Amino acid sequence: MRRPDDRAPDDPRRRVPRTDVALAAPELAAAAVRLGHGLVKATVVAAQGRARAGEIPPERVVAEAVASLPPAATTLRPVLNATGVVLHTNLGRAPLSAAAVQAVGAAAGYVDVEYDVVDGSRARRGRGTLAALQARVPDAGDVLVVNNGAAALVLATTALAAGREVVVSRGEMVEIGDGFRLPDLIASTGARLREVGTTNRTHLRDYASAIGPATGCVLKVHPSNFRVEGFTSEVGTAELVGLGASVVVDIGSGLLEPAPLLPDEPDARTALQAGAAVVTASGDKLLGGPQCGLVLGPADVVGQLRRHPLARALRVDKLTLAALEATLSGPVPPSWDALLADPERLRERCERLAAAVGGEVVPSDGAVGGGGAPGRALPGWAVALPVAHAAALRAGDPVVVGRVERDRCLLDLRCVPESADDALRDAVLAVAP
Repeated sequence: MRRPDDRAPDDPRRRVPRTDVALAAPELAAAAVRLGHGLVKATVVAAQGRARAGEIPPERVVAEAVASLPPAATTLRPVLNATGVVLHTNLGRAPLSAAAVQAVGAAAGYVDVEYDVVDGSRARRGRGTLAALQARVPDAGDVLVVNNGAAALVLATTALAAGREVVVSRGEMVEIGDGFRLPDLIASTGARLREVGTTNRTHLRDYASAIGPATGCVLKVHPSNFRVEGFTSEVGTAELVGLGASVVVDIGSGLLEPAPLLPDEPDARTALQAGAAVVTASGDKLLGGPQCGLVLGPADVVGQLRRHPLARALRVDKLTLAALEATLSGPVPPSWDALLADPERLRERCERLAAAVGGEVVPSDGAVGGGGAPGRALPGWAVALPVAHAAALRAGDPVVVGRVERDRCLLDLRCVPESADDALRDAVLAVAP
């Protein structure tokens, strides 16, 4: 009597190649070098399972496995950002420049990140990056780089005010992305929040009455992703410095010097010249670099932060240091190309795309994004398509993310490199009914 798992001699499942035989196929052997043995083996096993289930012929196992392999050993996929939002948080904020990408590749192996090749001794970590940052912000006596903007703020308030009070305006008690709130962030440092003023109006006298022996620092936070308009007032950094307490200014978006395009956006140079003890900012927003937090200020204060035990836990890796240095000293990053894009050139590109895919060219205001310059419109144009295109384009290859507005799918080319226009056209044509 035949056992249930016995197979007849002519059972096609007998022709399913063994795992080791399939893995020896040249295309799969090469893929194992590129993607890793475990991932390729799992793909082969899945294809074998489909063959045993009768879904594909046994002879198709290798071809099916090859077709199922991912293009890279990561689940992250490149995206064409056609939303018109330059620093799109969900799409990774600032895209790196070609120089920064090359720098990351150079830093991927052994590098002298903390080593002096001249005398063979240990050296200051990331000294080239720190020198490039200080050159861009000469008003800072010293600089430090940590792993994100929130980390920079946590380090500053921990070093200056743990166990003491942080005086902050109620109008600046912000919530940032994913539900993280400033009060919770500060409380985690062991400092106590001392709120002053009201949501819409805070005066110098409010700060003056709160500052005392228990004050660790005064914190001024750029609201970033919202604006309060109408009957409002706030106190500038120079006025706060005059009260005698250390002033920490979180400018948020990483603008190092004033920019004519964004006249209302705070910048590091202005805050330092006003006397701030510490300025904190993000590196992956208006600076246009990798995710990191910038700490800028007088040498004695930044030195105090650098020596704090928390600084070691928040330090950045060699890849971030390399990308940041290339951003600081290299060409204009792609995010600024998008911010400064010529509306007429955008219209020409949109007209060409619309003619090829059958869409309509419509006015479209882009946005800075990433919490920068809230309410600042960036005039431009987009191609309007049926709303069903939005989901289809997100599922395509390449992935295209547009904007759904008024029951239409809008493709804003502000953040799409001109070199990708043909790829975008082909992606739209591929999903057209």
